[in-house]
Amino acid sequence: MSVETSIIRIDKELCTGCRRCTDVCPVDAIEGILGEPQTVNVDRCVVCGQCVQKCSAYASAFEEEITPRSDKLLERGMLPSVKEPLFAAYDIGCANKVKNGINNPDLFKMVQCAPAVRVAIGEDFGMPLGSLTPGKMAAALRRLGFDKVYDTNFAADLTIVEEGTELIHRVTQGGTLPMFTSCCPAWVKFMEQEYPDLIDHLSTCRSPQQKAGVLFKTYGAKINNVEPAKVFSVSVMPCTCKKFECDRPNMYQSGFKDVDVVITTRELAQLIKDAGIDFASLPDEEFDAPLGTYTGAGTLFAATGGVMEAALRTGYELITQQTLPNVELTFTRGEEGVRRATVPVGEMEVKIVIVAGLKHVVDLLEEVKAGTADFHFVEVMTCPAGCLSGGGQPKLLLEKNRETAYKNRTASTYKHDAEFPIRKSHENQDVKKLYDEFLGEPMGHGCHDLLHVEHTPRK
Repeated sequence: MSVETSIIRIDKELCTGCRRCTDVCPVDAIEGILGEPQTVNVDRCVVCGQCVQKCSAYASAFEEEITPRSDKLLERGMLPSVKEPLFAAYDIGCANKVKNGINNPDLFKMVQCAPAVRVAIGEDFGMPLGSLTPGKMAAALRRLGFDKVYDTNFAADLTIVEEGTELIHRVTQGGTLPMFTSCCPAWVKFMEQEYPDLIDHLSTCRSPQQKAGVLFKTYGAKINNVEPAKVFSVSVMPCTCKKFECDRPNMYQSGFKDVDVVITTRELAQLIKDAGIDFASLPDEEFDAPLGTYTGAGTLFAATGGVMEAALRTGYELITQQTLPNVELTFTRGEEGVRRATVPVGEMEVKIVIVAGLKHVVDLLEEVKAGTADFHFVEVMTCPAGCLSGGGQPKLLLEKNRETAYKNRTASTYKHDAEFPIRKSHENQDVKKLYDEFLGEPMGHGCHDLLHVEHTPRK
């Protein structure tokens, strides 16, 4: 069975054929006729999970002629303790794998959490939409049994240093332009399968999740004095496609599978409930250093435009060797669609584009194919408001709550950034230490194998 087949599915017993999922699928991967169960075309699907978020057809407790709930939970990889409704569109879960790994005394358990998780997980515990809960999340993960609670935000800061350096090299040394970000695995998969002739325009940087994973089993194993083979590496993501990404054959650069298991925000909430932890009452705790240290810029990856804003904060200072007058680059911020800007950086004028929602990127790619693209750097996020609207986030059962949730999660992201005394990725002292002690120079030989990747055409 292919990786794609194993992640996003539609339960034919529950699907009513309303086709609301087709409205949000960015690649027309859902097939069927109105009123009959739909299917997912795995050759087109980019595993973004927006159909999972949108689906409203669920199993009623009064239906007796369908597969028992206990069997469906098992088929879906969900914990037996889960009480939530089972919807027709779903992603295969990994909470049982994480629970088993945590309970294995022979493993050293490391976990990372994406920036978008902390602005959404509280919703599954009755907290207001968009509640910012990084401290409670760290505390909950320790109580679940993880030995080290790290943060993908550290790897986000690292990504900005690597990706910013890569962009500067391309601009100044005649590399392939425009350069597109490579943080979003659904976007990368789309590029590989629909525009394979343009994949050289993708940044070669691994995503923050995969950078963290490879560091856990190399640098992290070293500083924790543990054998890499015994490291159990878990990531908590707002994104269903991260499950696809971690299983790719080129994600074993540590000598082992870099990220063993990915769970979504919803699955972390299920594990916390399964363990009987009162999330709302937990005290705030810090993430572990050094792979849990991050800046305000690192947390911006949750929102559309956030990668671009973080990159410009660092890129400006690397190029000009001057302090950025104002770190809040609000022109990068916005909603679904395409946003363009020209940014003065010293003697250069850097033309940027930000794309929120995969369906909006095709015209840009056609510009590149036609040779008419005049921009340098493009951020692409598959989901409509960026990662904070990912397919693995808490499900929004009422459509009227969706706009409020996205607005509040975005506001919490920028609030989190504003609270930090350090708001530029290249000023993260533990990232500097990582380069000094382990990686060497950004984009150097030490970084090439661990932090970069060759993208694979799928046609």
